[in-house]
Amino acid sequence: MTAHDFAPLFGTARVMVILRDLPPMETVRLAERAWDLGIDVVEVPIRTPDATLALRAAVEAGKDRGRRVGAGTVRTPAQVRQAASAGAAFTVAPGLDLAVADAAVSYGIPHLPGVATPTEAQQALDHGLIWLKAFPAVSLGPQWFKAVAGPLPELRFVATGGIDAGNAADFLAAGVRVVAVGSALSDPRQIDRLAELAATPA
Repeated sequence: MTAHDFAPLFGTARVMVILRDLPPMETVRLAERAWDLGIDVVEVPIRTPDATLALRAAVEAGKDRGRRVGAGTVRTPAQVRQAASAGAAFTVAPGLDLAVADAAVSYGIPHLPGVATPTEAQQALDHGLIWLKAFPAVSLGPQWFKAVAGPLPELRFVATGGIDAGNAADFLAAGVRVVAVGSALSDPRQIDRLAELAATPA
Protein backbone atom coordinates (compact mmCIF):
# COMPACT_ATOMS: atom_id res chain seq x y z
CA MET A 1 0.00 0.00 0.00
CA THR A 2 1.35 3.43 -0.94
CA ALA A 3 1.31 6.46 1.34
CA HIS A 4 -1.44 7.94 -0.81
CA ASP A 5 -3.70 4.88 -1.01
CA PHE A 6 -7.35 5.96 -0.84
CA ALA A 7 -8.78 2.46 -1.04
CA PRO A 8 -9.15 2.14 2.77
CA LEU A 9 -10.81 5.58 2.92
CA PHE A 10 -13.17 5.18 0.00
CA GLY A 11 -13.91 1.49 0.43
CA THR A 12 -16.77 0.76 -1.95
CA ALA A 13 -17.88 4.42 -2.13
CA ARG A 14 -18.78 5.69 -5.57
CA VAL A 15 -19.88 9.21 -4.60
CA MET A 16 -18.08 11.91 -2.62
CA VAL A 17 -19.76 15.11 -1.48
CA ILE A 18 -17.97 18.49 -1.53
CA LEU A 19 -19.33 21.04 0.96
CA ARG A 20 -17.82 24.36 -0.08
CA ASP A 21 -18.02 27.81 1.54
CA LEU A 22 -20.74 26.97 4.04
CA PRO A 23 -21.02 27.96 7.72
CA PRO A 24 -20.03 25.21 10.17
CA MET A 25 -23.61 24.36 11.18
CA GLU A 26 -24.77 24.09 7.56
CA THR A 27 -21.69 22.03 6.68
CA VAL A 28 -22.51 19.58 9.46
CA ARG A 29 -26.19 19.46 8.47
CA LEU A 30 -25.40 18.57 4.86
CA ALA A 31 -22.65 16.14 5.85
CA GLU A 32 -25.10 14.30 8.09
CA ARG A 33 -27.65 14.31 5.29
CA ALA A 34 -25.08 12.73 2.97
CA TRP A 35 -24.19 10.10 5.56
CA ASP A 36 -27.88 9.32 6.09
CA LEU A 37 -28.18 8.74 2.33
CA GLY A 38 -25.29 6.30 2.39
CA ILE A 39 -22.77 8.75 0.91
CA ASP A 40 -19.91 8.18 3.30
CA VAL A 41 -17.11 10.37 1.93
CA VAL A 42 -17.21 14.13 2.56
CA GLU A 43 -14.73 16.82 1.53
CA VAL A 44 -14.72 20.34 2.99
CA PRO A 45 -12.57 22.80 1.00
CA ILE A 46 -10.48 25.19 3.10
CA ARG A 47 -9.95 28.12 0.75
CA THR A 48 -10.48 30.62 3.59
CA PRO A 49 -9.62 30.65 7.31
CA ASP A 50 -13.34 30.44 8.17
CA ALA A 51 -13.62 27.26 6.13
CA THR A 52 -11.22 25.51 8.49
CA LEU A 53 -13.82 25.97 11.23
CA ALA A 54 -16.38 24.21 9.02
CA LEU A 55 -13.90 21.39 8.39
CA ARG A 56 -13.26 20.97 12.10
CA ALA A 57 -17.01 20.87 12.82
CA ALA A 58 -17.58 18.23 10.13
CA VAL A 59 -14.68 16.15 11.43
CA GLU A 60 -16.16 16.19 14.93
CA ALA A 61 -19.61 15.24 13.60
CA GLY A 62 -18.05 12.44 11.60
CA LYS A 63 -16.38 10.97 14.68
CA ASP A 64 -19.79 10.32 16.19
CA ARG A 65 -20.76 8.28 13.12
CA GLY A 66 -17.46 6.64 12.34
CA ARG A 67 -17.09 8.79 9.21
CA ARG A 68 -13.91 10.56 8.15
CA VAL A 69 -13.80 13.94 6.45
CA GLY A 70 -11.18 15.31 4.07
CA ALA A 71 -9.94 18.82 3.35
CA GLY A 72 -10.19 20.23 -0.16
CA THR A 73 -8.47 23.04 -2.08
CA VAL A 74 -5.23 22.33 -0.22
CA ARG A 75 -2.60 24.15 -2.28
CA THR A 76 0.33 24.67 0.10
CA PRO A 77 2.22 22.76 2.79
CA ALA A 78 0.88 25.30 5.30
CA GLN A 79 -2.68 24.34 4.36
CA VAL A 80 -1.75 20.68 4.79
CA ARG A 81 -0.73 21.55 8.35
CA GLN A 82 -4.06 23.34 8.92
CA ALA A 83 -5.98 20.37 7.55
CA ALA A 84 -4.08 17.90 9.70
CA SER A 85 -4.60 20.09 12.77
CA ALA A 86 -8.35 20.11 12.08
CA GLY A 87 -8.40 16.31 11.93
CA ALA A 88 -8.77 15.84 8.17
CA ALA A 89 -8.46 12.22 7.04
CA PHE A 90 -7.14 13.23 3.61
CA THR A 91 -6.32 16.28 1.51
CA VAL A 92 -7.41 17.22 -2.02
CA ALA A 93 -5.85 19.79 -4.36
CA PRO A 94 -7.04 21.42 -7.59
CA GLY A 95 -3.65 20.81 -9.23
CA LEU A 96 -0.49 18.74 -9.00
CA ASP A 97 2.13 20.04 -6.54
CA LEU A 98 4.48 17.31 -5.35
CA ALA A 99 5.63 19.40 -2.37
CA VAL A 100 2.06 19.44 -1.09
CA ALA A 101 1.80 15.68 -1.58
CA ASP A 102 5.02 15.18 0.35
CA ALA A 103 3.78 17.44 3.15
CA ALA A 104 0.66 15.29 3.47
CA VAL A 105 2.83 12.19 3.81
CA SER A 106 4.75 13.89 6.61
CA TYR A 107 1.45 14.20 8.51
CA GLY A 108 0.44 10.64 7.73
CA ILE A 109 -2.55 11.50 5.53
CA PRO A 110 -3.10 10.63 1.85
CA HIS A 111 -3.26 13.38 -0.75
CA LEU A 112 -5.44 13.53 -3.88
CA PRO A 113 -3.92 15.92 -6.44
CA GLY A 114 -5.73 17.35 -9.43
CA VAL A 115 -4.65 16.53 -12.97
CA ALA A 116 -6.02 17.32 -16.41
CA THR A 117 -3.41 15.88 -18.80
CA PRO A 118 -1.64 12.56 -19.35
CA THR A 119 1.66 14.33 -18.61
CA GLU A 120 0.45 15.37 -15.16
CA ALA A 121 -1.02 11.94 -14.56
CA GLN A 122 2.29 10.26 -15.43
CA GLN A 123 4.24 12.69 -13.26
CA ALA A 124 1.93 11.91 -10.35
CA LEU A 125 2.23 8.16 -10.93
CA ASP A 126 6.02 8.39 -11.00
CA HIS A 127 5.82 10.04 -7.58
CA GLY A 128 3.75 7.19 -6.15
CA LEU A 129 0.37 8.89 -6.49
CA ILE A 130 -2.08 6.26 -7.74
CA TRP A 131 -5.34 8.02 -6.84
CA LEU A 132 -5.85 11.26 -8.74
CA LYS A 133 -8.55 13.89 -9.03
CA ALA A 134 -9.41 14.65 -12.65
CA PHE A 135 -10.44 18.30 -12.82
CA PRO A 136 -12.45 19.78 -14.42
CA ALA A 137 -14.04 16.44 -15.28
CA VAL A 138 -17.00 17.83 -17.20
CA SER A 139 -14.61 19.55 -19.62
CA LEU A 140 -12.46 16.44 -20.00
CA GLY A 141 -15.48 14.20 -20.62
CA PRO A 142 -15.96 10.49 -19.87
CA GLN A 143 -13.93 9.36 -22.88
CA TRP A 144 -10.81 11.03 -21.44
CA PHE A 145 -10.73 8.45 -18.65
CA LYS A 146 -11.00 5.54 -21.04
CA ALA A 147 -8.18 6.97 -23.15
CA VAL A 148 -5.82 7.58 -20.21
CA ALA A 149 -6.50 4.11 -18.79
CA GLY A 150 -4.84 2.62 -21.87
CA PRO A 151 -1.24 3.69 -21.17
CA LEU A 152 -1.75 4.28 -17.41
CA PRO A 153 -3.98 1.45 -16.16
CA GLU A 154 -2.66 1.68 -12.59
CA LEU A 155 -4.38 4.99 -11.92
CA ARG A 156 -7.61 5.40 -9.98
CA PHE A 157 -9.60 8.55 -10.71
CA VAL A 158 -12.00 10.74 -8.77
CA ALA A 159 -13.95 12.90 -11.23
CA THR A 160 -14.55 16.43 -9.97
CA GLY A 161 -15.95 19.57 -11.55
CA GLY A 162 -19.39 19.83 -13.12
CA ILE A 163 -20.56 16.42 -11.91
CA ASP A 164 -24.21 16.00 -10.97
CA ALA A 165 -26.86 13.30 -10.89
CA GLY A 166 -27.44 13.75 -14.61
CA ASN A 167 -23.93 12.85 -15.78
CA ALA A 168 -22.34 10.97 -12.86
CA ALA A 169 -23.31 7.54 -14.18
CA ASP A 170 -21.55 8.24 -17.49
CA PHE A 171 -18.29 8.93 -15.68
CA LEU A 172 -18.62 5.85 -13.50
CA ALA A 173 -19.30 3.75 -16.60
CA ALA A 174 -16.10 5.14 -18.14
CA GLY A 175 -14.04 3.68 -15.30
CA VAL A 176 -14.00 6.52 -12.79
CA ARG A 177 -13.83 5.07 -9.26
CA VAL A 178 -15.56 7.96 -7.47
CA VAL A 179 -17.55 10.99 -8.62
CA ALA A 180 -17.46 14.14 -6.51
CA VAL A 181 -20.53 16.36 -6.37
CA GLY A 182 -20.94 19.78 -4.83
CA SER A 183 -24.12 21.84 -5.04
CA ALA A 184 -26.10 18.83 -6.28
CA LEU A 185 -26.62 17.72 -2.68
CA SER A 186 -28.75 20.79 -1.98
CA ASP A 187 -30.99 20.08 -4.99
CA PRO A 188 -33.94 17.88 -3.89
CA ARG A 189 -34.39 16.64 -7.47
CA GLN A 190 -30.92 15.10 -7.46
CA ILE A 191 -30.58 13.67 -3.97
CA ASP A 192 -32.42 10.40 -4.54
CA ARG A 193 -30.50 9.73 -7.77
CA LEU A 194 -27.18 10.37 -6.05
CA ALA A 195 -28.15 8.05 -3.22
CA GLU A 196 -28.98 5.35 -5.78
CA LEU A 197 -25.57 5.77 -7.39
CA ALA A 198 -23.89 5.58 -4.01
CA ALA A 199 -25.67 2.32 -3.28
CA THR A 200 -24.90 0.69 -6.64
CA PRO A 201 -22.00 -1.78 -6.49
CA ALA A 202 -18.98 -0.88 -8.57
